[in-house]
Amino acid sequence: MRNQRFIKSVVAASKADAPAMPWARGARRAAFIAKRTAEGFAKAA
Repeated sequence: MRNQRFIKSVVAASKADAPAMPWARGARRAAFIAKRTAEGFAKAA
């Protein structure tokens, strides 16, 4: 029962065309943070 959610996520990832790689998160996250900080500066000005 405890591992049911983990197993479901593994099965879903295996069915996906391209599983998410750990290094893929960095560029997308950095772009989001840059956009968010730019919006913050625009609101402050």
